[in-house]
Amino acid sequence: MKALNSQPMKFFLSGLALAMISGTLMSGDPQQDRAHLNISELASKTPNGRTLELGKAVPSAKSLDKEVEIILKDPAMSQKWGLDLTDSAKAWRLSKGSKDIVVAVIDTGADVHHPDLQSNLWVNRGEVGTDINGNNKASNGIDDDNNGYIDDIHGFNFVQNNGDLSDNHGHGTHIAGIIGAEGGNGVGISGVAPKVSLMVLKYYDPKAPGVNNLMNTVKAIEYAVKMNAHIINYSGGGLEKSPHEIAAIKKAQKKGILFVAAAGNEKSNSDEHGYYPADYDLDNIISVTAIDKSRKVLDSSNYGKNSVDLAAPGNNIFSLLPGGQYGFMTGTSQATAFVTGVAALVMSQDKDLRNAPVKINKYLTQTGDIDLQLIGKTRYNKRLNSYKALAIKDSDSTWNGVRVQNAANIDSQMFVSDPAVAQSTTRFDAISTSDETNFASQTRNILKHIKMTVVPPAQAQNIHQKPSKKSLKN
Repeated sequence: MKALNSQPMKFFLSGLALAMISGTLMSGDPQQDRAHLNISELASKTPNGRTLELGKAVPSAKSLDKEVEIILKDPAMSQKWGLDLTDSAKAWRLSKGSKDIVVAVIDTGADVHHPDLQSNLWVNRGEVGTDINGNNKASNGIDDDNNGYIDDIHGFNFVQNNGDLSDNHGHGTHIAGIIGAEGGNGVGISGVAPKVSLMVLKYYDPKAPGVNNLMNTVKAIEYAVKMNAHIINYSGGGLEKSPHEIAAIKKAQKKGILFVAAAGNEKSNSDEHGYYPADYDLDNIISVTAIDKSRKVLDSSNYGKNSVDLAAPGNNIFSLLPGGQYGFMTGTSQATAFVTGVAALVMSQDKDLRNAPVKINKYLTQTGDIDLQLIGKTRYNKRLNSYKALAIKDSDSTWNGVRVQNAANIDSQMFVSDPAVAQSTTRFDAISTSDETNFASQTRNILKHIKMTVVPPAQAQNIHQKPSKKSLKN
């Protein structure tokens, strides 16, 4: 068993739920392992106005024996409780994602050599092959595609202004793994989107103190826009607005890029104390808070009935760590990655939604599971459900002019949530389990509840409404 130093390595990262990578390895004893997963989070201010949020990761060097088979037969899937809660196994029957969907992960970099990640990395085709001197374009020190960045084969390092994406902390690798660890490769785990292209944009490095993390964030967003990402995943944030950051996200909005942002780990009500960029009033932003296995919002997570859009798993999440390892982290960062992964699945299912962030926002926020524990915590009182988001898309009905098809393989009971929630007056119309098995009828009930209209296919092409974020969320 590989040994680690006994002293924890403490690194600070602006605006992220970060890791103190412990020297304790997983023992193989479930009770003993759980004792190592008591994750705490702290917060403090940084010179550039962003907060420091710390989490704890326990890397695992144990043998990852095959434990479960959930569509994709990877050996450590039993660790992924978040996939179970969001019905990912059923979702993968409809879509496993697509390499055509590009997700920009703005974080601490990533282990591009991790066996569960390397096959799902975005590739900049302008940096592929050899130059006129026979040198590898990916490492020749030349801006071969003339986009202003040298050797950006899988993304770019805005800390050191080069193509070295090494993750000296672990957070970025962990987030990338939740979104898109390769599925079905017989190694480790699967991400929410087993097939995807991950653009790695490094804005923070613990070995480079004094770096302006906020400006690096802006540069990373602008790169994602320039290089045609479909989704931007951003786990950072702080209590102060930035006009430069707003301008960059507006560029993404104009280009039709979805921006999935962590609600933050300040333990506060974001309705009263805004957390940015999650709380900017832009309709391409989805703000995500974190829940645990019991579906409760974490004590460390920000919340807000007007400012936070959706809840997703974020406690003791098992994912990748640098050096080919695996471990657990906690925070709204992890929850955000879940939502990003589902957005990638939905986009892979319908090409018309790849540049329609407002519509994606609706699908993800309105198809979740209603949960009474989220009342006062999120805008819609809903937690992410991968299967429902995809099943609505796969039904023979239309949302706001978007024609969707192929519902033959949908379980007729899929919209029946847990019994406790089903008794709530806030739930949508009950669906008969015996008489009404036609999925189109079920979908109409859902759309009625969320105040959307089923549009006949002949009329769909004439609808071009683009609601504002305000109208979307009220």
